[in-house]
Amino acid sequence: MQYGWLTAGQMMDGLALGETTPGPLIMIVAFVGFVAGWSVDPLMAVAGACVATFFTFLPSFLFILIGGPLVEATHNNLRLTAPLTAITAAVVGVILNLALFFASHVVWPAGVQASGTDIPALLLIVASLVALLRFEVNVIRLIAACTVIGLIRSLL
Repeated sequence: MQYGWLTAGQMMDGLALGETTPGPLIMIVAFVGFVAGWSVDPLMAVAGACVATFFTFLPSFLFILIGGPLVEATHNNLRLTAPLTAITAAVVGVILNLALFFASHVVWPAGVQASGTDIPALLLIVASLVALLRFEVNVIRLIAACTVIGLIRSLL
């Protein structure tokens, strides 16, 4: 959003696409690269997706192949596992930030300062949180129920 490569709606489409496909959510970068390139030229869209994917996954694979055995060897060393715990906390923070971004654009599609809160969406978010945290509803069943509710709402 900072560089204007995608609109909020396009990013939400990418997030929804990433959530419906198996594999890591980071695959959204290919979507972002594609859409950013598409605004220039269809060939640039393919190039953008390839470059974004390559430079997203290459460091990860190198880290796993080169650093994986080292990380496993230091598994019981508290001085070395503490930074990995911090990294895990940072990842949780990134996921929370993404969830808040997604929720804010669903509840306030015209922006937080603009009027027009989507009350049914807000109620569905709150009901989902209660179902997950209080009643420990199965996540797959909750997603299926929310999908059905969303489809019914979009058809009415």
